[in-house]
Amino acid sequence: MIYPVLRVALTLLMIGIAPTLLAQRERLTPEEIEIVDKKWPGTKKTSTGIRYIILKEGSGDSPKAGDRVSVLYVGTLLDGKKFDGRSDPADPLSFRLGRQEVIAGWEQTLPSMKLNEKRLVIIPGSLAYGSRGRAPDIGRDATLVFEMELVKITPQ
Repeated sequence: MIYPVLRVALTLLMIGIAPTLLAQRERLTPEEIEIVDKKWPGTKKTSTGIRYIILKEGSGDSPKAGDRVSVLYVGTLLDGKKFDGRSDPADPLSFRLGRQEVIAGWEQTLPSMKLNEKRLVIIPGSLAYGSRGRAPDIGRDATLVFEMELVKITPQ
């Protein structure tokens, strides 16, 4: 008799908690969501709150932790102000994936990309530079927008 009561209590508890859990996944402010929806309608959203649009399909393998990857990218703020970039194919940014050499948003995005894939990626501040920012170009908790292309994967 106690088990059905316990089951009902747990179900009611989960129903009450579920909206809270979903709300925790949204890392953009309502104002930022409005900007993103207006500028880039149709973005997909990951479970961690990163939004993206595939601009060019890639093919083949995806990188894994420990692989050396090379990326061409342009980084901007939501208002379009450019703060960084590497667009010369002869000089891409190269680093080992999974070693925390780049922001968490990149560490989460790149393993889902295929070689030569190009994406527009919108990374919430908490998965970028967080509350510390990166003065003088990137303020505290700033949402960042990257157009990034995975141009090379060298397995570990």
